[in-house]
Amino acid sequence: MSDEHSTAEGGATDEEQDEIDPVTLEILRNQLESVATEMGHVLIRGAYSPNIKERQDCSTALFDTSGRMVAQAEHIPVHLGAMPDAVDIVLQKDPKPGDVFIVNDPFAGGTHLPDITLVSTIAPNDDVIGYAVSRAHHADVGGSSPGSMPPGAQEIYEEGLRLPAVRLVDGGEPNEAVHDLIRANVRTPDEREADLRAQRAANARAEERIGDLLAEHGPTLLDAFDAVIDYSRQRVEAELDALPDGTYRAQDVLEGDGVTDADIPIEVAVTIDGASIAVDFAGTAGQVAGNLNAPLSVAKSAVYFVVRAITDPEIPPNHGCYEPVSVSVPEGSILDPKPPAAVVGGNVETSQRVMDVTLAALAEAVPDKVPAGGQGTMNNLIIGDRTGDFTYYETIGGGFGARPEKDGMDGVQVGMTNTLNTPVEAMETEYPLRVERYALRPSSGGDGRYRGGLGLERTVTVETDATVSLLTERRRTAPDGIGGGEDGATGENLIDGDPVAAKASVDVEAGTTVSVRTPGGGGHGDPAERDPEARERDRRDGKVDDR
Repeated sequence: MSDEHSTAEGGATDEEQDEIDPVTLEILRNQLESVATEMGHVLIRGAYSPNIKERQDCSTALFDTSGRMVAQAEHIPVHLGAMPDAVDIVLQKDPKPGDVFIVNDPFAGGTHLPDITLVSTIAPNDDVIGYAVSRAHHADVGGSSPGSMPPGAQEIYEEGLRLPAVRLVDGGEPNEAVHDLIRANVRTPDEREADLRAQRAANARAEERIGDLLAEHGPTLLDAFDAVIDYSRQRVEAELDALPDGTYRAQDVLEGDGVTDADIPIEVAVTIDGASIAVDFAGTAGQVAGNLNAPLSVAKSAVYFVVRAITDPEIPPNHGCYEPVSVSVPEGSILDPKPPAAVVGGNVETSQRVMDVTLAALAEAVPDKVPAGGQGTMNNLIIGDRTGDFTYYETIGGGFGARPEKDGMDGVQVGMTNTLNTPVEAMETEYPLRVERYALRPSSGGDGRYRGGLGLERTVTVETDATVSLLTERRRTAPDGIGGGEDGATGENLIDGDPVAAKASVDVEAGTTVSVRTPGGGGHGDPAERDPEARERDRRDGKVDDR
């Protein structure tokens, strides 16, 4: 049986929207989005860990008092689509002015434990008028291995400190007991404390800026919360209504769960019916022993991302974009697991496959918008020592699938992540790591009328005894080509030149070399139709091996 989970909620009426003239609405919309963006700048500039200040593995957004997203910065898709569930949990705690809630529990508002969310009340005049929300990936939150992403975890208790929604700040007063609890359960407590301060500063900046806007616009600002949501809903509905009605299906697999190597099927049926879209994952595998289980919020995030990808990118991103979308998953499946399931890989890897399969299903409906398969993995690499001196975490880019009228992009973050790389200089300054090679993988993109994007190779020498953890996909199942295009190359993980499993944790000695070779994107169209000048350019630029 499948359990229906829908995002549909009541939005503003047409009469409410009509109260704000279009020019004023556009001004207010941009001002609200600028507040969310400024929150992100404050968080990134104030953070201590390279994962946030360099890679920008964080997201910020504004919500209204009913828990609807009003505005977001263009950050991490898997964060943003899941944030509403965190706000819903906080709303049950009777938040008051001056409160800051912290939550990472995947079964109560979170996604996986390293992603810590702070939800702060916005109450410039001592009345709560909304919420500022920041989510950031913390490089360590305890658990059985440095970096808190143990590839072989079978219970959430192995993955780190689990925080239900609790007050980090209570009515303006810091809750020192919660701070002490966090510091006692992580390997890098000073880094965690600094990153949490950056999140609090980001949320405080939102309250300041919203207070300024309230002083400038008065009650019109609150009317604008409803109006911008309704505007986005109408725009998305119009886009969906223009698509051909029907049910479109696809399936794909995950390559084992870290406990076994057995393929894990992900199946989807996408039904477009007028101005609505329903996404049903019936037939998807039940929850697994390993850590690829994904909370429902992760599956919803992936679906929302796909809907955003096939509709006008200029539509303001907020709750209204999600209202025409419903998501159904089987209870107790890998996309709606029951505690104490391990889930850390679900957020980073299963989310990618859910996006892949949903986008593939829509290729028939919108062939002019759907690219070939991208790398389909975040290539999670974690290196740390058990003494707590350092923890390095990175997702590594790869090939973007070839597009209907253009080659795929080389060496980029694809799908549910939108982070940057860690610069070589930052890696070697902050950690006992030496970068030996960082380069594109020639010929890793699938051939076609348009070539798939190239994967990357990142090779580092670990200069101290450490634990290396790898959580990766697309090591045996290649990213699909489309329309006759060839598949992209699979990825590969090496330690001292020897292949290791896609999901592995290995204790290494100083001097050990770790290599991650990421997948390329699939090609689009018949390779015989590729422009000879494009082929020559690829050879000249070293993007293909001589052949």
